Amino acid sequence: MERHPGGFDSEFRGYPAVMTRAEKAVRIAGILDGLYPMPPIPLLHRDPYTLLVAVVLSAQCTDVRVNEVTPVLFARADNPRDMARLDVRGIRSIIKPCGLSPAKSKAIKGLSKILVEKHGGQVPKTFAELEELPGVGHKTASVVMAQAFGVPAFPVDTHIHRLAARWGLSNGTSVVRSERDLKRVFPEDRWNALHLQIIYFGREHCPARGHDLSRCPICSWAATKKRIREERER
Repeated sequence: MERHPGGFDSEFRGYPAVMTRAEKAVRIAGILDGLYPMPPIPLLHRDPYTLLVAVVLSAQCTDVRVNEVTPVLFARADNPRDMARLDVRGIRSIIKPCGLSPAKSKAIKGLSKILVEKHGGQVPKTFAELEELPGVGHKTASVVMAQAFGVPAFPVDTHIHRLAARWGLSNGTSVVRSERDLKRVFPEDRWNALHLQIIYFGREHCPARGHDLSRCPICSWAATKKRIREERER
């Protein structure tokens, strides 16, 4: 259980001085629903395949940059069969602004070839099959399962991992731990929306540095003492 940080909770009298993670989660979800009632998927795509490619490109790259690159790439090939026919160097020349282009171009061509040869040109609908594809780890598979197929998942990116620790919903030791802890405190039917809501909140209200916790609609009452101390020492 986490105590409200001293000096931050004057606006929140009537809430218990001590909150369990589950109680925090309920209140956090309510705030996020108010801010982002219908969070859009940030990566532009037309179908599961174009989403998969976009997510692969998003590794260590902003969604804005990916959305600038994918229209050019998909004008050349927007399906596995056409993409598999492209030369790796041609793919790389298009996706270079996204960074890590040597590895990403090989992965995109490789996964496209496997989709054609093994899955009839369709993106598989299981975590295991997705994670067998080149360049597709658990987070990428989770995004595709959640956003393309509506399967409950809780993809944890840097924003979500950071905020889960800052809010005391997880201890921040690993992404795997954050995902497990978040799945425990939030209802399964909320995972897909919350994944997007927390990302948007992290970008717009809760940056990693230069953040005034006392003015944040969530950190002002949910931040752990450890996180408050760390922020003040920066």
